[in-house]
Amino acid sequence: MKLKYSRNVSTLILSALLPTAAHGASVAGSLAGSEGDKRFPPTLNGDPKSPCTRAYQAYVAATGHSAYATTPYSRVVSLHILCGARLNAPPQEMAEELAMKSCLATRGHYKVTNGGACEIAASK
Repeated sequence: MKLKYSRNVSTLILSALLPTAAHGASVAGSLAGSEGDKRFPPTLNGDPKSPCTRAYQAYVAATGHSAYATTPYSRVVSLHILCGARLNAPPQEMAEELAMKSCLATRGHYKVTNGGACEIAASK
């Protein structure tokens, strides 16, 4: 008799948890198409062939945790807009760290000394 009642209780508990688990799975779906947390609007020149425009579009299209880093635009100081991105990293923090490293590496490659430091513009 005791076994009969424990099965009923188990079935009741599982049936109550199933809709909650299904809802959580739908919420945790793909991040594709999302701009995520925009910390400041990234400056894009509108040229679809520009490396930073393509990197930002790839960031938005990415399905996993990603980040986009760029130098903020200032008309007084900025001569160049440099960027870096990391797509589909396991955690969001790692994506941000690697996007910053990518942006800093680009600054170092082009030996840019003015125009501001790299900052995370968007992260998801």
